[in-house]
Amino acid sequence: MTRKTPDQFRSARWFAPDDFRSFGHRSRMNQMGYSASDYVGKPVIGIINTWSDLNQCHAHFKSRVEDVKRGVLQAGGFPVELPAISLSESKVKPTTMLYRNFLAMETEELIRSHPLDGAVLMGGCDKTTPGLILGATSAGIPAIFMPAGPMLRGNWKGKTLGSGSDTIGMFEEYRAGAITKEQLTEIENGIARSYGVCMTMGTASTMTGLADALGMSLPGASSILAADANHIRMAAATGRRAVEMVWEELTPAKIMTAGAFRNAIVVAMAMGCSTNALIHMIAMGRRAGHAIGLDDFDRMSRKVPVIANVRPSGKTYLMEDFSYAGGFLGLMSRLTPFLDLQQINTSGKTWAQSLEGAEVTNADVIRPLDNPIYQEGALAVLRGNLAPDGCVIKPAAAAAHLLTHSGPAMVFEDYPDLKARIDRDDLDVTADSILVLRNAGPLGGPGMPEWGTLPIPKKLLKQGVRDMLRISDARMSGTAYGACVLHVSPESYLGGPLALVKTGDSISVNVPARTISLDVPEAELSARRSALKPPPPRYERGYGWMFSRHIRQAHEGCDFDFLETGFGAPVGEPVIY
Repeated sequence: MTRKTPDQFRSARWFAPDDFRSFGHRSRMNQMGYSASDYVGKPVIGIINTWSDLNQCHAHFKSRVEDVKRGVLQAGGFPVELPAISLSESKVKPTTMLYRNFLAMETEELIRSHPLDGAVLMGGCDKTTPGLILGATSAGIPAIFMPAGPMLRGNWKGKTLGSGSDTIGMFEEYRAGAITKEQLTEIENGIARSYGVCMTMGTASTMTGLADALGMSLPGASSILAADANHIRMAAATGRRAVEMVWEELTPAKIMTAGAFRNAIVVAMAMGCSTNALIHMIAMGRRAGHAIGLDDFDRMSRKVPVIANVRPSGKTYLMEDFSYAGGFLGLMSRLTPFLDLQQINTSGKTWAQSLEGAEVTNADVIRPLDNPIYQEGALAVLRGNLAPDGCVIKPAAAAAHLLTHSGPAMVFEDYPDLKARIDRDDLDVTADSILVLRNAGPLGGPGMPEWGTLPIPKKLLKQGVRDMLRISDARMSGTAYGACVLHVSPESYLGGPLALVKTGDSISVNVPARTISLDVPEAELSARRSALKPPPPRYERGYGWMFSRHIRQAHEGCDFDFLETGFGAPVGEPVIY
């Protein structure tokens, strides 16, 4: 492999010339206590750190960044830390999805505007992984992703708890009167016991796993537990590898090929991935110049079985068990019949080389292909007059009897309307009803919040109902479960068909046939459409104003139109005068 020479480093544009501007750059480095021997002729590695005091998933990044720096120094590079917006999934309101593209823009511009030769992307909490990779893809310099890692299992009186999957269920039991407030408090104190991302196969572990499958992290890094000493060693190894990638000029474009995305979609299906993966992967594919769409996921869902027996698709195990059972490399070793093993990853090696010696040590956690937890159905894409551009359901996490279902709609105009009425004893619903939430999409939410797991009405909970069909233009947490039809596109806020549904209308869903229909005559729908009034704007200024004018719909990945590859001429290097 041809190696760069120091005079070819991007950072040399800032530091090498014998002119007044470079004199100023060097003198300001001196001001910080550095000498020329620290950085001249060495790859400058920018460490994009999404740590904050309000991000529980990244609480260890304050120290992990030092481990990354140690690795960079060991390999002869010069590390510099650049903080970026953190996006704590549980705390940022109205939703982190509103700010994924903000992080992508920040990452791209941090890289482009500074004298960096390579980048380490520190992320893990749901939107940080796609946000960082989107930005690094557009920036185009060598970059490697360092995943936060899953947290430890939750525990309550000896019962293993998984974030999201069990919190949703336990809170439903509390609403139904089956557990007390005191017990609920005990669960609060036991379910999240360490730093790291959700220990279920939620959006965080889905997206770090897909970053792994794309080749953007050290092979297998995504399943190392956050609290494991191996995570510290992985952080240092990531720093070392970042330096070598600069010498080799191994950029995201050389790694994230069309074949890499096909591999990642295979892995997504086998993991029983979060529904959010579709939106993020479509955006990431389009940034990389590949036409990834909903049908690519649905097609692979029919072929690839779900073999990761991890909640919420699985019933028993969590990411800690997955890690001990062979982790991500063990999972990929099961999937070789479906994978292009000649694709490369950040190690510079092919997947055929990277999977040598990979093994599975617990065949119930990571199943063989001939004994999956589901033969197909990690995700299903539905289309019909209610969702002309598509919507998604996770069949593996839904009650089987609801996968082919017709029933009367119970419509909630927005989330406040849902909260105001869902627990009323006089709510006119039965177990056959279909709950419909609108004005929860990219524009309507705003930001497409994770409201798609509509709560079961209290009156039905008391009758023992624990799942029912729910439809919205929202997303749902990757840790969630239930018969939830999500991402209805186009969204209701734009006048999409979901805006036309009235309480009592019949809706039919047939997951095996991939159809969803509003059973109302077209003449009636046309009359309703004519009567629609445009909603008031969500934002009149600021970032929200920009978001509202440039966000794509769910089936297009919810990227900003002006950020997609091909929108305009590529952005060149900044001029230095």
